[in-house]
Amino acid sequence: QVQLVESGGGLVQAGGSLRLSCAASGRTFYNYAMGWFRQAPGKEREFVAAVSGSGGSTYYADSVKGRFDISRDNAKNTVYLQMNRTKPEDTAVYYCAASFGTAAQVMSVRRVGYWGQGTQVTVSS
Repeated sequence: QVQLVESGGGLVQAGGSLRLSCAASGRTFYNYAMGWFRQAPGKEREFVAAVSGSGGSTYYADSVKGRFDISRDNAKNTVYLQMNRTKPEDTAVYYCAASFGTAAQVMSVRRVGYWGQGTQVTVSS
C-alpha cells in the first residue's frame, strides 16, 4: 500500500513558477514509477508527466514539454513537479500518481495504482 500526499499548490500569475511536491509512504519507493496528472473543471483527468523509479527517464505531455520538469528524490520518498512559464490553461487540480513498475504504468489513468488527494493550482492571467 502506498499513500501519497501532495503539497505546493496555490495561485500564481501567468509566466510564473510553482513547485509541487508529493510525499510517498513505504520503504520501496524506488520500485514505483511516479507521475502527475491534472483535471480542470468539466474536463477529464489528463497525464502531465512521469518519472521512472530510478529517476533516469522522464516523460511529458506535449502541452507542458519544455515548461515543466518532473524529478524525484528516492532518499526522501518524494517526487516534484517544477512548473515554469505557467499559463492560465494550466489551472487544474493536480494529482500525484504511483504505480509499481515502469513509467508506462503512470502515463494512463487506467493503469495508475495509487492516487494522491490532489492540490489546486490556479494560474491567473
